[in-house]
Amino acid sequence: MNTEKDILILGIESSCDDTSASVIKNGYLLSNSIAGQKVHEEYGGVVPELASRAHQQNIIPVVDIAIKKAGIQNSDITAVAFTRGPGLLGSLLVGTSFAKGFSLAQNIPMMEVNHLQAHVLAHFIREYNEDFDPPRFPFLCLLVSGGNSQIILVKDYLDMEVIGQTIDDAAGEAFDKCAKVMGLPYPGGPYVDKYAKEGNAGAFKFAKPRIANLDYSFSGLKTSFLYFLRDRLKENENFIEENIPDLCASLQKTIIDILLDKLVKASKETGIKDIAVAGGVSANSGLRQALTDEARRRKWKLHIPKFAFTTDNAAMIAITGYYKYLRGEFVGQDAVPFARMDIRE
Repeated sequence: MNTEKDILILGIESSCDDTSASVIKNGYLLSNSIAGQKVHEEYGGVVPELASRAHQQNIIPVVDIAIKKAGIQNSDITAVAFTRGPGLLGSLLVGTSFAKGFSLAQNIPMMEVNHLQAHVLAHFIREYNEDFDPPRFPFLCLLVSGGNSQIILVKDYLDMEVIGQTIDDAAGEAFDKCAKVMGLPYPGGPYVDKYAKEGNAGAFKFAKPRIANLDYSFSGLKTSFLYFLRDRLKENENFIEENIPDLCASLQKTIIDILLDKLVKASKETGIKDIAVAGGVSANSGLRQALTDEARRRKWKLHIPKFAFTTDNAAMIAITGYYKYLRGEFVGQDAVPFARMDIRE
């Protein structure tokens, strides 16, 4: 049971193909339950209609598990936080509708959460009996996922500014689409990471874009990779199969180099040495090692989240909702999800 001082936030995440629920008590994580969707693997990407249907099947069991793992009752929950966007609209509607119903049933307030802000605030998820050393404001966060590649200036919990972002594709898309060309399963990023550990990162060279300021571009790299394979396959139809480790290692190094070049530039321009990374691609072992090496060279204070908090999860939604609750930032039953949202929204 919670006392008057306890604040228990139920977080709901349904922006893409993972249905997740989490309970946070006074900023500390009690539970984080996630249900994935394997149905998309055979299509080589997320199918929005299938995703929303799977969310409808998963949302109630996932919430039930999260509440039971937290050792509480529905009536103990102080408020419910949900992902309002950005994401797949059909998927977001499932989470938003559930949050509204739960809010009405329990007569508790709701907080809308920006999915991008939540990825950044994953660094502030506290766990019992574990050291807690979050980034200090202001800090820079490299947010890299399937849909986003951004450098964010984080001034406070809910005060963030994008100072660099991709002008076309995201780093995660580059990983997945290049992996698909090589015939690797979806999602391809983890497979590229796996094979890269066995390969020579200097075996092949691919195009790196020249983009002004702190912005990114990955479409040219994808094109370069595609044409490279096309030409090599003309010479040897087994080229991909015979060179998978080297191809993955070289591709991964190129993507990481592109990401780090702009991050280093951002650190120099702002003078900020507290550096964080977030998003699904931050689970990539090559990127983590490259960031660790760069931090050592440049005397950065580096913050890398646990693997469980890199991909889409409700713990990051709940912790963001917690800070919104403390500020009294609630929404009503008329709240609707948005497929597109800026990080400041």
